[in-house]
Amino acid sequence: MSRVGLIRLGVVAAMIGALEAACRSGLIDPRVVIPPSEMAEALVAILASGQINDDIVRTLGVIAVAVAASVVLGFAFGVLIHALPRLRQALDPFFATYYAVPVFIFYPVLIAIFGLSLVPIVLMGVATAIVAMIIATLNGLDRVPRVLTKVAQVHRMGRLATAMRLQLPAAAPYLFTGVKLSVSYGFIAVIAAEFILAPAGLGRDIANAYADFDNRRMYALMLFVLAIATVINAALHALDLSFAKRRGAAP
Repeated sequence: MSRVGLIRLGVVAAMIGALEAACRSGLIDPRVVIPPSEMAEALVAILASGQINDDIVRTLGVIAVAVAASVVLGFAFGVLIHALPRLRQALDPFFATYYAVPVFIFYPVLIAIFGLSLVPIVLMGVATAIVAMIIATLNGLDRVPRVLTKVAQVHRMGRLATAMRLQLPAAAPYLFTGVKLSVSYGFIAVIAAEFILAPAGLGRDIANAYADFDNRRMYALMLFVLAIATVINAALHALDLSFAKRRGAAP
């Protein structure tokens, strides 16, 4: 593990230790927050019982669909908008202020249209994550060196070949940033939508535990969601570093 990774791990361990000490010493009321060790113990018991297996599959499946749709559609719209400067000029103010708009106000409307199904949750995930991918695509395409276009013209490469062989590799770091942001936003949107009014899912489980004042179950489920999100982000970060090394080693 690199020095940065060790420092990051040390910071996380220190924060967990501080919370554990504060809870055990009574500095934090156990009725408000339980020690991390108890969260982990409760989580192990819940996972061993298989109580939330269906909810795990449901939530992660919805997140996967929402993120995949956001990445594909966001990239497609980003390429289209980049090719139409006037359209981009008109949309830029909306992109700049998009995340200041409370997207979740439309969730009741989606429920009224599609009912208590997975569709409103997927749409909320897409609506939250897609703009990050559009912006990342635009940034990536903006930073493609113009010399690559001239190289393509010299070699008489078509638009598709130019995009696949030159432009996309040059824009790849920014596109991957869009993917990582889409995963983060999709995760947040799906869990939050389930928490509000979904009939099932990890978000719904957390909401039920909160309503029942079941702190052990609530914090155990929150720990599980946090752990899953951390693992996914760490994997994406490692993949991004691997791609960066390959690009750096390329002749």
